[in-house]
Amino acid sequence: MNWDDLRIFLATARAESLTAAKAAVRMDPATIARRIARLEDAAGAALFVKSPQGYRLTEAGQRLLAHAEEAEAALGRGMGALSGAGETLSGPIRIGAPDGCATYLLPQVCAGISATHPDLDVQIVALPRVVNLSRREADFAITVSRPDTARLQAEKLSDYRLSLAASRDWLALNGAPRDVGALKDARMIGYIPDMIFDAELDYLSALGVSRVPLASTSISVQLQMARAGGGLAVVHDFALPTAPELQRVLPGQVALTRTFWLVRHEGQRDARLDRIAGLVSAGLRAEIARLERLSVG
Repeated sequence: MNWDDLRIFLATARAESLTAAKAAVRMDPATIARRIARLEDAAGAALFVKSPQGYRLTEAGQRLLAHAEEAEAALGRGMGALSGAGETLSGPIRIGAPDGCATYLLPQVCAGISATHPDLDVQIVALPRVVNLSRREADFAITVSRPDTARLQAEKLSDYRLSLAASRDWLALNGAPRDVGALKDARMIGYIPDMIFDAELDYLSALGVSRVPLASTSISVQLQMARAGGGLAVVHDFALPTAPELQRVLPGQVALTRTFWLVRHEGQRDARLDRIAGLVSAGLRAEIARLERLSVG
């Protein structure tokens, strides 16, 4: 299995279709399909479920995805190391992100980039809303929905998982809900219903929950409420390693998946910005994979 095969696999997994992947790998869809088939033969397993709607990862594909993203991140670090001191990045860069990403992922990623490029001034804008790139609030943004405007270009960064969780002390006192239907009467923690800035964050409505006794615009605050024994919350799997008090609840029934996108202005071609965005993207993918593995332990 070589890197070129993994590169094609990653592009297809992120684009979820051969047509959408062709721009990333500069191959026609028929060639991509042949390369994916060859990779599946080498792996001895189907990596995608193919349908008219696109390519969706199988369980084997999901397992390979984590390792492929680690390889991508390692390659990126290696290329950065080979670039030499003359290629060191400098000046300010401002990244907008929702607070879950800004709190649990970007600090590690940006610290690593800053250590390699000490003249780079990294600023993280964590807001409970979508960062406005048109107003120059940030150079690029991480979002949880793909923008539907032609003025913005979006690259799929990574899927991430969320689980229902509560503190062990709360569960000892109140017991675990028997099924999803019981959540409508449970003590829930979540977003303030009329201040949810993206439909992808409306987790509780999908679970049949209408009342949220403890609420915040911040997912980080929600996690702290759950750690303090406030009730049940939907939390990022990548945040669970920071909250050893929490235990997954109904893991077989509540398992959500969302996607992070890297968003920039369409046509914004700048070698420096391209390089920084590439470092952030590779770092985020690797960090999500690392923390989600830890959350299972």
